Amino acid sequence: MTQDNYVIEMRDITKQFGEFKANDNINLQIKKGEIHALLGENGAGKSTLMNVLSGLLQPTSGQIYMDGKAVDFTGPTDASRRGIGMVHQHFMLVDAFTVTENIVLGDEPAKAGILDKKIAAQDIKKISKQYGMEVDPKALVSDISVGMQQRVEILKTLYRGANILIFDEPTAVLTPQEIDDLILTMKELVKEGKSIIIITHKLDEIKKVADRCTVIRRGKSIDTVTVKDVSSQQLADLMVGRSVSFKTDKKAAHPKQPVLEIKDLVVKESRGLEAVKHLSLEVRAGEVLGIAGIDGNGQSELIQAITGLRKVESGTVSIAGKEVTNLKPRQITETGVGHVPEDRHKYGLVLEMTLADNIALQSYYHEPFSKNGVLNQKYIDEYARTLIAEYDVRTTGETATAASLSGGNQQKAIIAREMDRNPELLIVSQPTRGLDVGAIEYIHKRLIEQRDDGKAVLVVSFELDEILNVSDRIAVIHAGEIVGIVDPKETTENELGLLMAGYSLEEARKELNAKVGETVE
Repeated sequence: MTQDNYVIEMRDITKQFGEFKANDNINLQIKKGEIHALLGENGAGKSTLMNVLSGLLQPTSGQIYMDGKAVDFTGPTDASRRGIGMVHQHFMLVDAFTVTENIVLGDEPAKAGILDKKIAAQDIKKISKQYGMEVDPKALVSDISVGMQQRVEILKTLYRGANILIFDEPTAVLTPQEIDDLILTMKELVKEGKSIIIITHKLDEIKKVADRCTVIRRGKSIDTVTVKDVSSQQLADLMVGRSVSFKTDKKAAHPKQPVLEIKDLVVKESRGLEAVKHLSLEVRAGEVLGIAGIDGNGQSELIQAITGLRKVESGTVSIAGKEVTNLKPRQITETGVGHVPEDRHKYGLVLEMTLADNIALQSYYHEPFSKNGVLNQKYIDEYARTLIAEYDVRTTGETATAASLSGGNQQKAIIAREMDRNPELLIVSQPTRGLDVGAIEYIHKRLIEQRDDGKAVLVVSFELDEILNVSDRIAVIHAGEIVGIVDPKETTENELGLLMAGYSLEEARKELNAKVGETVE
């Protein structure tokens, strides 16, 4: 295919921040009407490259071509005028505005300088019907689901006439049903002649939706492949640069005494309703207990209650034989608890602070991090450099702000901080959310190392394959109650799915046996 046949060609794009090359002579070609995946590890430079294409960043060197002609974007508005639209991972919407107001913002149809809402609503209705993305134009953005907000972001780009759409980690915050809807939307868009670039590190999604895939590793373009001609394993190995294992190697667990004991726990959610209902559970030294459940069934409130972030109404929480119910978070961590929270921005990091200071957050008031209330910054920076190297946190250095890291590298920094404190109980919520296969493999290995070191590990995850992979026992939560505890070697995703839907263990097994009987007949 000649250069003229590409709707977009990025040639030898380099983007430097100081001495650090986020993109290093990257080449990328996009055909008309294709879905092209951009695959790479956390911090490989995918978002930077797309920020260059969408006009948010200027390249240090290299050239962009559209339909064979060299173009230079002065900013996002310029790129948008030429038909490039980006749907960002963190949506750029105004919560207090309606769907219509958000879609037309900055490009409003006006009569005598006043927004013509009638024309705007008609235009939006027409576009949403054309692409099968129904939205309520009058709804406030703050009142609609995350999947619907993403739909608004897509319509925003289409309203501005985008022919090339860039999706940055589009499924990170979506439910499985919303992901299926998004895949249908993408296929509909390319049928209409649009071209789509999808930034992701989820291999199953690439296999489902993409025609071709360009792999980026540490800022360089490695290869472009036709997706149907390669396996998920080959894509993973290309991305990481070595053979990646999807299954964690582990010996049988040898659990000892209980470290975490929860008895008859009741916790309320923000509206005052019971989210955790008389729940009892224990996690023993030398085991990984996984909690499986559909989001919103009390997992968050349970973990917040254990770690002191939410009030316990009744019942008790004990760690290593000491009751810690309703103690302050610091008092609980001092009993030997490490906590990797599900919301890394709200509870895990202070984004404006440096990476070094974030890594010291749990220990800064102890020697050698400080003495007589004075921080030992030299030690803090050295300690951070050691952990950055050990946990492969991709960053320009320990003085970079936490906000400047990719989501996956923020996660690795939190895990490094919590694991290095060597806690007796490690609580990890959504350990690999937003992480690539190489980082997932590494973190699962570290969780098993903690277990083999005699620590108690509690993992909460919505990913069933993750729960089955790392757990020694799986407790299934539904509507704030544990409905069953199963052995991962003896259960299946189907059985877990029924338990998560509220079946008892007995009912789930009966249902599955009946289905097996029907198949045999």
